[in-house]
Amino acid sequence: MGLNDQDNLSSKMELKEKNALIVVLCLTFGFMLIEGAAGFLTGSLALLSDAAHMLIDVVSITLALFALWFSLKPPTSQKTFGFYRAEILAAFLNSLLLFGISLGIIVEAYDRLRIPTEVKSLEMTVVAFFGLGVNLLSAYLLSRIKSISLNIRGAIYHVISDALGSFGALVAGLVMLQTKWYYADPIISILISVLILRSAWKIFTESVHVLLEGTPKGIDLESLELAIGSHKGVLGVHDLHAWTLTQGFEALSAHLVIEDINLSEKIIEEIKRHLHDEFAIHHVTLQIETTKCNPLSVGCYETRTPSV
Repeated sequence: MGLNDQDNLSSKMELKEKNALIVVLCLTFGFMLIEGAAGFLTGSLALLSDAAHMLIDVVSITLALFALWFSLKPPTSQKTFGFYRAEILAAFLNSLLLFGISLGIIVEAYDRLRIPTEVKSLEMTVVAFFGLGVNLLSAYLLSRIKSISLNIRGAIYHVISDALGSFGALVAGLVMLQTKWYYADPIISILISVLILRSAWKIFTESVHVLLEGTPKGIDLESLELAIGSHKGVLGVHDLHAWTLTQGFEALSAHLVIEDINLSEKIIEEIKRHLHDEFAIHHVTLQIETTKCNPLSVGCYETRTPSV
């Protein structure tokens, strides 16, 4: 397959991914509004909780779309890496919002456990049933291309998690419809809030880790150092750093001590290929040093012009 064919295939895959995300976003956002309104009209805290849980899906899918857009947006002299970090910043702010929503639902659920509130159970059950259907349809649409992108797989995780919330609201509606036991509504609401808190905590910790330029998940610096040092001609590795710009975009920088400066370009290319194939690190910056000391330099190594 030629380069043009590969580019065309990649473009088609990105278009298919984008279209699937847009369809799922419209379905989820539309029903989130319906479910929120139904929650107020029926007095169901479980529906309101599930609508809040759908907000997680809306934000997650929107961030996935942003990631596709950012990947095509060229960098500028002021934003040399483009706007990748905007996705992470939005995720961080979203996690704080979700913490507030879920805690508010738990407080309201506690009040309703003390004094149960009557809920229009039939209407609640019907809305929860369609909500479950929307989530299952969204999961199906995304699962058809789940092997393409980390963003797609992340969106599937959120949609399935929300389907559990819709199922819980459906169960609560059926219980109240048959038994008039209105404690089911706040109990299910608390369970859905726990799901929201779990997702919010995951988003919060991952976004903070990226913003603090922590080592990418699944990458061990010691293994990286051993992999780089295993190349012939490399005598040492130091000042090794690995970080994430945004989901799926890892970067690395390091200083290499090599034996022969004339082989630097060959060594760099070999190391870049190795890091790409084994660790999926695409952006690599290496600075070359030799064991020969320069009387005018500070330290034991002679620093050369950085090779990128």
